[in-house]
Amino acid sequence: MAKKVAKPKKAKRSRLANDLFAGLEELRDYVAGKPTNIIIHTVTPSDSDARLARHKLGLTQREFAAVIGTGVGTVRKWELGTRNPSGAARTLIEVIKAEPKAVRRALGKLAS
Repeated sequence: MAKKVAKPKKAKRSRLANDLFAGLEELRDYVAGKPTNIIIHTVTPSDSDARLARHKLGLTQREFAAVIGTGVGTVRKWELGTRNPSGAARTLIEVIKAEPKAVRRALGKLAS
């Protein structure tokens, strides 16, 4: 007589795994053009005060970061709107926007 082979037990998925698979199925339906409940968020970065100040001085992000005394990544985040300058940086940005020529003279490094 032949031995009976036991069927492999189906592994139980965690709630997280179920949610991930459900999300992937919904994404597949969306890409296929089927109606879904997916909400699409579109983020359009706007010109920030930091970008305006940087352009008034005619500097690259790297140069502006050196003038402000911060990292170039921070300047990028300010310009994308994912972070906001605070304290002294915000004050300096306001001064640059109002009086870019005075800032150039005061710093001496930014000859016209």
